[in-house]
Amino acid sequence: MSTSAGTPADAILAGPSSRPPTSSGGGARTSGERAQETRRALLRSKTFLVGALIVGWWIADALLWRVIVPYDPQATNFATSVSPNGITWFGTDDLGRDVFSRVLAGASSVLTVAPAATAIGLVAGTVIGLAAGYYRGYFDDVIMRVVDAFLAFPLVILAVLVLATFGASTINVIVVIGVVFTPLVARTVRSAVISEREAEYVAAARLRKESGLYIMFAEILPNVKGPILVEATIRFGYAIFTSATLSFLGLGIQQPSPDWGLTISLARASIAVQPWVVVFPALALATLVVGINLLADGIRNALDEA
Repeated sequence: MSTSAGTPADAILAGPSSRPPTSSGGGARTSGERAQETRRALLRSKTFLVGALIVGWWIADALLWRVIVPYDPQATNFATSVSPNGITWFGTDDLGRDVFSRVLAGASSVLTVAPAATAIGLVAGTVIGLAAGYYRGYFDDVIMRVVDAFLAFPLVILAVLVLATFGASTINVIVVIGVVFTPLVARTVRSAVISEREAEYVAAARLRKESGLYIMFAEILPNVKGPILVEATIRFGYAIFTSATLSFLGLGIQQPSPDWGLTISLARASIAVQPWVVVFPALALATLVVGINLLADGIRNALDEA
């Protein structure tokens, strides 16, 4: 029996690298229509917009702090331990350095370490999760047992152990945070891939004799980008918090950097007499993490609506 050119079988065998589209009259939407609806949902989301405003401010500050700081963050321009006033808005520290300038400058180190560490964890975790979720079987079992072994340790403690062994430096902090985040990303991506691997477009790619690598990266990956995007924003927030924690413990960014975690650590002993030196960097760190969490919530809600 012959089959006409417009049958579903032909569409499956010749289908592109995404789910087959349908007409606008009903049914599933094309990937372009879903993306457009996601963008509309993001623009309607107050949560996303507030988060974008907060994060955007700190990113701009990290890039332009040398232009916008009123004083050199390392210079001892003023008397020591001056409380906030009309000249030094956030007061000065025990060396007479302007706290406001140091808070602005401190965003640079935080937003250098966190994006790089997030990128390492996201790329490595995505590759591992794709492979484990697609191939399953013995390969999946071995990979997931290794992931479970990593997750059995508290992440910060694991990072502290590694940095205490290999030494504290910006590069080491970036690599350690990225490696620590890799199992978390891998587990999330694996779960998304498992729900997609039996879809029709994957079956069509197998019938076309496509390689496993092609199916994973050209077919499945575009259809699990939503969970990966949400995971990226969540890991970004955790990377900022982890970086600040390591700096606070003396295993992250080192002096004389105005890094927020390091500043809080150095000033904590005198918090009773000059609380502003601790409070303002802590508030800066908190607002950035809250902004990223708002972004993540907005993206997740937009993807659910779309």
